[in-house]
Amino acid sequence: MRILVTGGAGFIGSNFVHHVLDEHEDDEVITLDALTYAGSKDNLDGVLDDPRHEFVEGDIRDHDLVTDLVDDIDAIVNFAAESHVDRSIEGSKPFVTTNVQGTQTLLDAANEADIDRFLQISTDEVYGQILDGKFSENDSLNPRNPYAATKAGADLLAQSFQTTHDLPVLITRTCNNFGPRQHPEKLIPKFIQNADSGEELPVYGDGLNVREWIYVEDNCRALDIILREGDVGDVYNIGSYAEKTNLEVTEAILDAVDADDDLITFVDDRAGHDQRYALETEKIEALGWKPEYTFEEGLERTVNYYLN
Repeated sequence: MRILVTGGAGFIGSNFVHHVLDEHEDDEVITLDALTYAGSKDNLDGVLDDPRHEFVEGDIRDHDLVTDLVDDIDAIVNFAAESHVDRSIEGSKPFVTTNVQGTQTLLDAANEADIDRFLQISTDEVYGQILDGKFSENDSLNPRNPYAATKAGADLLAQSFQTTHDLPVLITRTCNNFGPRQHPEKLIPKFIQNADSGEELPVYGDGLNVREWIYVEDNCRALDIILREGDVGDVYNIGSYAEKTNLEVTEAILDAVDADDDLITFVDDRAGHDQRYALETEKIEALGWKPEYTFEEGLERTVNYYLN
């Protein structure tokens, strides 16, 4: 399979590129990334010189570039996105142009090229919050911040191409990822580095907001299975059942780094802060997938990565 991975120099995208090239010796990957603040070629160390891999610096909103790249492609996996909620609250325009218009550019090019698979990488945040129970793939979307709203818009646009143009679209909605190569603005890498250097760990509100956490390698295995074996037109939740409050995550990091609890500082909650996310995962489990790493195992590997 010849795969175009957009946003492939970012956190999850780069881990996916490494996974594909490690696990599928006959596959070829083209990585397209604009190398904004969240993407780095350093994340592709070890594969940049692989003869089965090509790196292209560019923007998914560049129609001519994207059209050229998909001309000889079997599948597109679209990770490219603005993804930090706080940044979307400060200014939503780049989220709209990248997450929605960028996805539209990719969909148009994929439709023209008649590719075999289009995997749209989404997030559990498109469902909004759920105080009890778990979201299934059939639940309605209720995004509550600009980032989530633009990802929901991209999901719906992708589904419309499947319905209208018979484009072979698949959508994944994953819980919070953590692991190597994540940008240090995100909670876990930020708190690991702050704790190691004796700096404060700012926790929003009371710290009791709940998230599911999945180690990035487990997510990449799920994405790979869905790309190859998922049913076209379907949405797949990818969750871990490892629910943690933000405060529990913070305390686990302090324990792992052997730092003091007095580094925790509670700060004003952010606007529109969802209380809890949780996903049903029967559909992806039916394809033979389940997480291999516990939260604790993944956190140990992540701490070792950032400290070393």
